[in-house]
Amino acid sequence: MSGVQSYREGPPIPTLGTLVSTVWVQQVGRDASPYIHRRVPNGAVELTCTIGSTPRVIGPHTEPLVEVLAPGTTRIGVRFTPGAFVAVARQPASELVGQSIDAEELWGSSAAQLTEAIGTASSPQEALAAAQHHLYARRGSGVDPLVSEAVRGLMPWQTPDVASLTASLHISETQLRRRCHIAVGLAPKALHRILRFQGFLALVQQAIAQGRSTPDGGLGSLALHAGYADQSHLTRECVRLTGVSPRVFFAETQTTCASGHNHAASFGPMLRGSQAKSPAL
Repeated sequence: MSGVQSYREGPPIPTLGTLVSTVWVQQVGRDASPYIHRRVPNGAVELTCTIGSTPRVIGPHTEPLVEVLAPGTTRIGVRFTPGAFVAVARQPASELVGQSIDAEELWGSSAAQLTEAIGTASSPQEALAAAQHHLYARRGSGVDPLVSEAVRGLMPWQTPDVASLTASLHISETQLRRRCHIAVGLAPKALHRILRFQGFLALVQQAIAQGRSTPDGGLGSLALHAGYADQSHLTRECVRLTGVSPRVFFAETQTTCASGHNHAASFGPMLRGSQAKSPAL
C-alpha cells in the first residue's frame, strides 16, 4: 500500500452471522492522492474505526455522506444487518439516525478496551477480528423477530410495497412503522426505497466485477430490473441517495471499484437471495 487505494469486504465471523451482514477493510496508500469516499445510505448501522483513532458508530442515514480520506489511512468496519444493532447496543437505532458518535460515548470503558485492542493489532485483519469479538461479547437477545422478517421482505425483489408486507405479517402499518423505527431507525417505506437502490448498486457492482460497461440505454434496462418504474424514477432516487445522476454515479463507481475494490460479499448474497440475474449491459 503505497500509491493505491483499496476497499475489500468479507463475511463476518460465524457467530455474528445473524447480526452482521458484511465486514470491510479500506486503505489509502501513503503516496496516493486523498481519496473521496461517497457513503451511500444502506439502512444499516456501522461500527467503523480509522486505525489510530477511537471507533465510531455511524447511524442509518437517508442522504449521502462524502468523506475525504488522507493518504496512509487504514479503516475497518462492521456493517450490521438492518434492525440487528439493538442486540449489541441495547438502545433504539432511532437515537442514531444521521449521526456519527464516538463509541466510548455509547459504551464507556468497554469501547475504550476495543480502542486499545484495535490500536495494538498487528494488521487490519487482526483489528477487524478484535472488533467482531468485542461485538460478539456484547450481543444480547434484543432483535425483534417481526422486524427481522420485515427486513427480509423489504430486500430487493421481494415485496412490491409495504402494504403487501403488512398483510403477510398480519400487522398494521402503524405498528410495523413503530417497531421498525425502534429497531432500524427508519420507517418501512424509507427502508424499502434505500434497499431497492442497494439492489441497483448490487447490479452495478456485479457488472464492474465482471469487467462490463454500460452502453446507451443500459441504465434504463438496469432501472427496470432493479424495480424502478423507468429511468427517470431511478434518476430521482439516485440523486436523492447519492447526490449525483445515475450515469455520474456509475462512472464514479466504475473508476474507483475497478481498481482495488471488492464488494462481492455485499452484492453476491443480495443477488443470490433474490435469484436475480443482471441483464446484459
